[in-house]
Amino acid sequence: MPKKVDHEARRLEIAEALWRIASTRGLDGVSLRDVAAEADISLGRLQHYFRTKDEMLVFALRHINVLADRRIRERIDAVVSDLDEEPPPRTVLRECLAGMLPLDDKSRVGTLVGAAYFARAVHDERLRAEAREGIPKLAEFFAGLLRRAMERGEVSADRDPDDEAMLLISLVDGLTAYTLLEVHTPERALSLLDLHMARLFGR
Repeated sequence: MPKKVDHEARRLEIAEALWRIASTRGLDGVSLRDVAAEADISLGRLQHYFRTKDEMLVFALRHINVLADRRIRERIDAVVSDLDEEPPPRTVLRECLAGMLPLDDKSRVGTLVGAAYFARAVHDERLRAEAREGIPKLAEFFAGLLRRAMERGEVSADRDPDDEAMLLISLVDGLTAYTLLEVHTPERALSLLDLHMARLFGR
């Protein structure tokens, strides 16, 4: 009988090859042939799984987002394990935002792939639609956490939770860019995030 191929596992192996390239030399000018060589497979076999570079980028980005979600949940679970009740909205919000920053090698690679994806999305409607779908959902989740914090008296009632949610996302995007450019360190990015959170929550 022919050997059964785990297509999803192969696609993940190719995505990991893409991440390795991103971590060392970025993705500008990288071709499917380059990724095939890094994955140690033929170009024809790679194109069996991904027909275009954009298709491969979308898959890689989605998988990185899954890993980022898992990493954020682990951060929250680590905090929750020390509590006897549901974590406060500020804790969940802070861990989510910190998890979006490139604070270590793994998250840095994910961020580099994301940056390459968004750079292409600016000029590609299909790719741009993917971003437009994800960002509002994230903003809505953050706004919900801020509303709960307002109900608990932790955030001033005169704040607009929808505006504050988008400002938080924009802050993290800016901190991410400057961290990748080594304008400041990951530790500095985290301290600036905490400074903004302290101002938002009044302490």
